[in-house]
Amino acid sequence: MKRLEGKTALITGAARGIGLAFAEAYVAEGAKVAIADINIERARQSAAKIGDGAIAVEMDVTRQESIDAAVAETVERLGRIDILINNAALFTAAPVVEVDRSDYQRVFDINVGGTLFTLQAVARHMIERGEGGKIINMASQAGRRGEPLVAVYCATKAAVISLTQSAGLNLIQHGINVNAIAPGVVDGEHWDGVDAFFAKYENKAPGQKKKEVGESVPFGRMGTADDLTGVAVFLATDEARYIVSQCFNVDGGQWMS
Repeated sequence: MKRLEGKTALITGAARGIGLAFAEAYVAEGAKVAIADINIERARQSAAKIGDGAIAVEMDVTRQESIDAAVAETVERLGRIDILINNAALFTAAPVVEVDRSDYQRVFDINVGGTLFTLQAVARHMIERGEGGKIINMASQAGRRGEPLVAVYCATKAAVISLTQSAGLNLIQHGINVNAIAPGVVDGEHWDGVDAFFAKYENKAPGQKKKEVGESVPFGRMGTADDLTGVAVFLATDEARYIVSQCFNVDGGQWMS
């Protein structure tokens, strides 16, 4: 029997990258998956690529009505939500003296507010059903320590780790396990944007920062989205039933805790 047979999952920011890799892995393990994304056309393309196990739902995690509508649509079309992965996030970088308030507010609204209020909406559904569930928040090694140019993003991911701890302690009484994954540097489309920030502020050639961070990983390379799917599947299974409020580093040895 497949490890997630009969389960249903909602994954935010899943039209591409890490979220899409999670969706593919979950369907391969027998789950039905709702690919939630602000880019609904790309979400539909990704769901069609996966096949019968996936649907697309539109979700803007900065708008409560959009979160509520996406959760309701997922329940209507898949019957319930057993698993939530809060994956939607935005990166930003700037020296502290150049941090823009509107940029700060947007990144916190997506990375922290989106995580909290999507978690809340799904937890309410899970509590009403009375059968528990699994919630997985995407943190980052950036939430474990500061970086000179990444104060805002690091702060949001530290907040996600803290939120995971508190929500996990609060929701386990309902049989809902809340845990987090902290990736290191993960190669993919999003890293073009990250590299551009460092090219701007550190006067590096395009691609230089990406090469440097990849070489600095003890494992010997940057991670890939597929490197993260194993722990994401595990945390969604009954094997993880006694794991509460933890954050798992999947970073090739970059951080030890």
